[in-house]
Amino acid sequence: MTFFLGLGIAGIVLLALSLIFDGVLEGLFGGVLDGLFDGLLSLPVIAGFVSMLGFGGAVVLGTTGAGTVVATAVGVAAGLVAAWLTWKLSQALMRDQTHTTPRGSDLVGTSGSVVTAIPAEGYGEVMLRLGGQPVKYAAKSAVPVARGTEIWVEEALSTTSVAVRPVER
Repeated sequence: MTFFLGLGIAGIVLLALSLIFDGVLEGLFGGVLDGLFDGLLSLPVIAGFVSMLGFGGAVVLGTTGAGTVVATAVGVAAGLVAAWLTWKLSQALMRDQTHTTPRGSDLVGTSGSVVTAIPAEGYGEVMLRLGGQPVKYAAKSAVPVARGTEIWVEEALSTTSVAVRPVER
């Protein structure tokens, strides 16, 4: 049983090392193993297999009267299941894509409201929605715009300021 527990612990240590030193093994061999550790033979998959082989074998050996051969067979089966689940989970995580980061140019054409009145020669403040979140921007307009007026963004002047015009209804 000590051998099986040692395998289980070694698998956990291998998993921790693969999380800490991600990609180092591939870099050590200078690209000779290009892509070998990316899929089914990735270090987390191997660590999952070794851990479940060890812990599964130890459980069978400790709770039943079965011998080492049966414990090894059950451990291998448990290890294969754990390896397959780890591989599928890592594939799903690698496929996960996020939306693009909102940019100031995404504001052009959006509407908002004036928070601080905009003089003809200077800046005021407007409240706009960027990525679904309310954001306050410095705003410039060709004509004076009163507080509370609905506006359209004509141009993103910088990351914190926009050119606007009042909405005509």
